Amino acid sequence: MTTPFSPRALLLAGCAGIAAFAAPAHAQDAGVDTAATTAGEQDEGVIIVTARRREERLIDVPLSVTALTGEELAQQGVQDLTQIAQQVPNITLEVSRGTNTTLTAFIRGVGQQDPVAGFEAGVGLYVDDVYLNRPQAAVLDIYDVERIEVLRGPQGTLYGRNTIGGAIKYVTARLPDETSVKIRGTYGSYDQADLIVTASTPVTDNLRIGASGARLSRGGFGKNLTLGTENYNKDVWAARGTVEFDNGPLFVRLSGDYVKDNSEARQGHRLIQSLLSGAPVLDDVFDTRAGLNIVDQEVEAYGGALNVALELSDTLTLKSITGYRKDKSTTPIDFDSLPAVDLDVPAIYKNDQFSQELQLLYESDRLSGVVGFYYLDASAFTAFDVGLWTTGDLLYLLNPAVDLRGLTAQTLGDVNTKTWSVFGDFTYELTDTISISLGGRYTNDKRSSRVLRTSFAGGFSDLFGGTGTAFAVTSDFDGSRTFKDFNPRASISWQPNADNNFYFTYSQGFKGGGFDPRGQTTACRNSTGGACTAQEVFDFMSFDPETVDSYELGWKSSLLDNRLNISLAGFLGQYKNVQIPGSVGFDSNGDGTNDSFIGITSNAASADVNGIEFEGNALVGKDFAGAGSRFSVNWSLGYLDAKYNTFIDAFGNDVADSRVFQNTPDVTAHMGFDLGLPAAGGMVDFIGLASLRSDASQFEVPNPFLDQDGFVLVDASIVYTADSGLFSIGLHGKNLFDKEYIVSGYNFVAGGTPPGTPFTPTLGLEGTLTGFYGDPRRVFVTAQINF
Repeated sequence: MTTPFSPRALLLAGCAGIAAFAAPAHAQDAGVDTAATTAGEQDEGVIIVTARRREERLIDVPLSVTALTGEELAQQGVQDLTQIAQQVPNITLEVSRGTNTTLTAFIRGVGQQDPVAGFEAGVGLYVDDVYLNRPQAAVLDIYDVERIEVLRGPQGTLYGRNTIGGAIKYVTARLPDETSVKIRGTYGSYDQADLIVTASTPVTDNLRIGASGARLSRGGFGKNLTLGTENYNKDVWAARGTVEFDNGPLFVRLSGDYVKDNSEARQGHRLIQSLLSGAPVLDDVFDTRAGLNIVDQEVEAYGGALNVALELSDTLTLKSITGYRKDKSTTPIDFDSLPAVDLDVPAIYKNDQFSQELQLLYESDRLSGVVGFYYLDASAFTAFDVGLWTTGDLLYLLNPAVDLRGLTAQTLGDVNTKTWSVFGDFTYELTDTISISLGGRYTNDKRSSRVLRTSFAGGFSDLFGGTGTAFAVTSDFDGSRTFKDFNPRASISWQPNADNNFYFTYSQGFKGGGFDPRGQTTACRNSTGGACTAQEVFDFMSFDPETVDSYELGWKSSLLDNRLNISLAGFLGQYKNVQIPGSVGFDSNGDGTNDSFIGITSNAASADVNGIEFEGNALVGKDFAGAGSRFSVNWSLGYLDAKYNTFIDAFGNDVADSRVFQNTPDVTAHMGFDLGLPAAGGMVDFIGLASLRSDASQFEVPNPFLDQDGFVLVDASIVYTADSGLFSIGLHGKNLFDKEYIVSGYNFVAGGTPPGTPFTPTLGLEGTLTGFYGDPRRVFVTAQINF
């Protein structure tokens, strides 16, 4: 998992490539906030953005941001949030293992693998400026979206929640001024059948209302051979509603959304023969033998936002962003993917949050900026049983008089977060060519946690419809802790002329500490191996904040009469007190066999994360095959050199040399094109995209069975749009070469390397080594009618 390229070599290659290649047709580094770039502006090469809460040209903004418009995403056939990662450098977006809608996100090596409720995310996700405080139900379907923005590096001095790795902003479309109805339908491979209906109308000159409904369905990529159900299918109902009032100085937007996901449980593919029953590996990676079905796979999420902006004067604007969200998920996680209860975990997740943000924006001739206040009150509840096939089950087979079957460990974890912060960021133009920005954020995070673990005999607990009987409480923790920090940001920008901007930015990111809701107090051991004191248990169950100091040097330029726009950035990240969450097998009764798994999160590491990013956009030619014809090409390149400096394992040893960053390929890149030709009273767009990801590891410890070698995905679309704008139809192909690639997995075995070494289960008896895969080749047709 190494690369022959150094950051310096790639930086030089990127500079040389500017002369030879044009780059993305989308608005790279366009942090659009309240006004989207119009197609006309893109054609002329002038991109107006509001990344710093005011309208600016793209090249004037000293931030690393990529924005993809809703129109682009629709033309490319992009259907959910994870797919945008193919076009953005140094980012990983995946569906979390064993789920359909839980998001795993990494930016520049910072993120969260385990979708554990109550953890603060390394990458923040916003829906209409409302921060989502959980990964569940965060794989957002893309419809009626104005744009999606990806901000790379620490965020927090401009708005919202502080995020250490970066932020993703999902911005829904504003309501049009006139009555409109839009119907969009899709049919394709695996019986995919989607229907989205959107309607809106003005009620008065200042008041508009609108609503959207979506039915999204698809058959499974594979089958569950034990239960006779589909695997990797989709069964989603969704709706949105919006009310907007705008009289000039006052703008009010009230919006709400609802999602119900009834898709079948997504279960894994065993990568090794089962060690006890001898079940062979299945031929189709999307098939499974998972037998857990005591709860349905079900996700329900809803929320609302109230956005208010009031112009107090020519220089002052007051904004308020109020948000509420709630979701509940039940999921049968069959780790071993076998019919028997060898390592089965039915789980429940519940999340509830309220947030309030206030901003005061100032803009004059030379000074502009924002000061703000943010408050979040959130609760995250996790409940799961761990059902294991243990030696007790084997003893019963030999002697029924010794009945130790069906021992189940139940965990109830409840984490509450109350956080508030104040932030500010101002830019002052020292001269006509030099400007400086200074910002900062003070954060006060309070975490409170209750973790209760109980052992049951005779099967699963009654919480999951089982008949098990509780016989012991093995862990009961109740604790609270407050984390405080101040994080600065500063930048300087030099623009020798209107077409070039050189900038340097320093920013510090902060991710609060907390408590692992899967923790086990009795797993704590003091330095002599004995039982822990109350304070030692508290320290064992909790973990500290992590921080990153980020330094970025960038250059943005607009060339060839604004037809070529490029952005090149190099960055250094000093990552401290890195939080390392993990799951390990645990022997709760001292019989020498692990009878449960527990979560252990520690601040085990420090690291350096350095790299470069190159993006751009260009219009290579226009009007060469008739009026309106055009040809643009697009590319991006990201390189990361992420390395642990220290990594202390459970035995106190520094194992940094044998640990790697998870879900962080060294190289991410994409190249694409859009050829538009006038035909039949409209425009036909031929769109192609190839995206590359180099080798990546699923966990900090490399695993040759789960780690994914580098690969390339190729997509293509042909889209016809009528000149009237009333009709469009497109043919889309995804993963055209049907590349098979792992996106996540579970590992509870030892051995296997070198080849021929026997596997040994570390939890259960069958040996759990299962993988989850990215989507196979899909072809679908999408048509849209506008009224």
